Amino acid sequence: MRVLMIGDMVGRNGRDAVKKILSAKKKSLGLDLVIANGENSAGGFGITKSITTELQLMGVDVITSGNHIWDQKEVLDFIETEPRLLRPANYPEITPGNGWVDLGDVVVINLIGRLFVGEFDCPFKISEEIISKLSAKKILVDFHAEATSEKAALAHFLDGKVSAVVGTHTHVPTADDCILPNGTAFVSDLGMVGSKNSVIGFDPAPAISKFRNQIPTRMKIQQSSLVQFNSVLIDIDDVSGKAVSISRIDEVVEL
Repeated sequence: MRVLMIGDMVGRNGRDAVKKILSAKKKSLGLDLVIANGENSAGGFGITKSITTELQLMGVDVITSGNHIWDQKEVLDFIETEPRLLRPANYPEITPGNGWVDLGDVVVINLIGRLFVGEFDCPFKISEEIISKLSAKKILVDFHAEATSEKAALAHFLDGKVSAVVGTHTHVPTADDCILPNGTAFVSDLGMVGSKNSVIGFDPAPAISKFRNQIPTRMKIQQSSLVQFNSVLIDIDDVSGKAVSISRIDEVVEL
C-alpha cells in the first residue's frame, strides 16, 4: 500500500494547492490512500461542511484534525455523519465525532498531544486501547502535538504496533523521517500546505506585533501566489503491515 500524508492545510491557499496537484500526484505516485490534516482549512481556524466535501472531491480519503477542530461551530452539526473526518481520539468519550476510522484493510487514528497543547486523555493509553480492538495490520497515526519529544516517544511506544506515526500541528516540516527498528515509519512533523512567505501560513505582521507587545492578536491568512506543499510518502507491506519506506514529498506551488 502506498499512502500520502499531507500536512496542515492553511486556508484557501492550502486547499487550492492541494486541488492543483493532488490528482497528478495520485497518478504519478500510484497512491492508494490520501490523508490530510484539515483543522486549519477554514480561514486558518477549523473546518466547515462545504470544505469537508471540497476536500473529499479533491481525493482526500481521510481528514484528520487537532485542537482547532471546534473553531467553526457548525462542525458540531455534521461531524457525527462524517466518519472520515476525525477529531483526536483522546478527547473525552462523550465528545462528538470519531477519533479513528476502519477502512477495511487499513485504520487511521487521530491523537492529540498534551505537552504545551492542553489537557486530554493519555494518547499512549488511548492508542493502545484502540489497537487492541483492531484486526487490521496497517494502521496510520496522525499525532497532533507540539513537542518533538512527545511525538518521538509515542512513535517508539507504538513501534511495531502500527505502520506509521506522523506528527502535525507545528506547520514546520522536519527532516527526521525514518523507519524505526520494529517497522514503524515516523516523522516529527509533516509541515503544512500554506503560503510560503508567512508565519506558519499566516500574515507575519500580526504575529510580529503579538510577540513584541504581548497583546492577543487575531491572526489572518497570508495571501500569496507561492504555497509550500509538505507531505510524506509511505510504502507499507500488505502482509506484515510494516513500513517499507518513508520519504518527504515537498514542493512549492504557484497558484
